[in-house]
Amino acid sequence: MTRIERIDVRLVDLAPAAVRVDAMQSFVKQETVLVDLQTSDGLSGTGYSYTIGTGGRAVVSLITEHLAPALLGQDARPVEALWRHMIDQTRATTTGVITSLAFAAVDTALWDLRGRRTGESLWQMAGGAHPRLPVYDTEGGWLHLPVEDVVDGAKRSAAAGMGGAKIKVGKPSPAEDAERLAAVREAVGPGFEVMVDANQAFTAAEAIRRARTYEPLDIAWFEEPLPADDLRGHQRLAASTCVPVAVGESLYSVQRFGDYLAAGAVGIIQPDVARVGGITPWLKVAHAAEAFNIAVSPHFLMELHVSLAAAVPNGIYVEHIPQLRAVTRSSLVIEDGCATPPDVPGIGIDWDPDTLDDHRVA
Repeated sequence: MTRIERIDVRLVDLAPAAVRVDAMQSFVKQETVLVDLQTSDGLSGTGYSYTIGTGGRAVVSLITEHLAPALLGQDARPVEALWRHMIDQTRATTTGVITSLAFAAVDTALWDLRGRRTGESLWQMAGGAHPRLPVYDTEGGWLHLPVEDVVDGAKRSAAAGMGGAKIKVGKPSPAEDAERLAAVREAVGPGFEVMVDANQAFTAAEAIRRARTYEPLDIAWFEEPLPADDLRGHQRLAASTCVPVAVGESLYSVQRFGDYLAAGAVGIIQPDVARVGGITPWLKVAHAAEAFNIAVSPHFLMELHVSLAAAVPNGIYVEHIPQLRAVTRSSLVIEDGCATPPDVPGIGIDWDPDTLDDHRVA
């Protein structure tokens, strides 16, 4: 038996590579929680999760004070059993954002450890459905940018061979959003996908209104149009428009994804490993979506999600938002607009210990 002998937790702050503003907030910093597991047979694994500016220390506290003591001495191999064991230790706070983020950092480390033990990459362990997937870009479409810059960003993405670009929406006037999107569509032509993201800014009525202005522009999807708790509103919107509704980055449990799928309230799901509680539940969500013939395009964390999105049959895109370059020695491999999952044991992220120490805050 290979037992967990040591668990180290670090909090690392990373500044965004570019100014990022959407309809609801600014991306101030990425609080990155890293968990290092060491086992009795001399192996180790590293996992992580993140916040965009608040709550990082609470995640660290939950891991160090509650999860780590419950995991020390446990056999590191049965990942599913350990994920359930973490639920049993946190019944009073499950399901919740902080708990999911804590689970994710630990669960990702367990999967990394599993791959290092077997010699398999995460892509192989999780299914290996596609050798690579198309990439779409988000970095050029932030809401604070003038329309000229948004157009230039989309043109750069197209010139780089990417399959699409995401444009943030949520300007005070629907006409202003439509003008920005029309300018992008005119610049990139019909063969390039244009996605829109409202970051939960609208009511159902307003989302239905704005979706009608998107339809003539052949928008690939309308992401987070409403607050994530508004299941009925998403259901109404999905029934009213031909633009696929994309949801998932702000859903924190497998069961909540099930609610959306069963209600016909989503056309594309966007699970985030950190927010749904780890790789273990992420795969459950992806396969549940497959049962409903729904595509998966995960949110953020491109260095990790490239392996998972390519592993499942219904994975369609990887979102390009660079964020780990400052603290890693590896990078996402993109050729001809497609990302290739790393073919190395574990999750495939080569962390730089020196730069991690430079950015460490707790």
